[in-house]
Amino acid sequence: MRATVRAEVVEVAHRLFTEQGFDRTTVDPIAAEVGLSRASLFRYFGTKEEIVLGRLAGSGRHVAEALAARPDDERPWEALRRAFDVLTRMNEAAPEQALACLRMLQETPSLRAGHYEKQLSWQELLVPEIARRLGVSPDRPEDTRPNALAAAALVLQRCLP
Repeated sequence: MRATVRAEVVEVAHRLFTEQGFDRTTVDPIAAEVGLSRASLFRYFGTKEEIVLGRLAGSGRHVAEALAARPDDERPWEALRRAFDVLTRMNEAAPEQALACLRMLQETPSLRAGHYEKQLSWQELLVPEIARRLGVSPDRPEDTRPNALAAAALVLQRCLP
């Protein structure tokens, strides 16, 4: 039940954010359309930004799982590149909605900062598998290659439309 309500809030909010803009949309019309009070909506989502950013943590796990599933003999950079295909496949179902969300993430300073923060957590998910592929311990801070590869992949991913 909780997941259903959260999904409905996200759907309504994304539509209103796209129509009116993130900053011009308050949580009141979102809550009203879903049949929740403002206080109830905030029990599902701590902030308005979380309505948009909440799915990003799950996306990071999907990328990490896709990376771990890549063939062991694949070079780390190629495995990383192919792991991000999972995001492309997720966005193919509703490309206009995905593009609108990406625009909103880039054009809204609070969302851009939150998106960047979420992607930093993705980096932490990717580093152990990259380190394994490189044959190094992820606990060796003097070997920066796993972090550098993960960070570079995430920067490039942010640059793609």
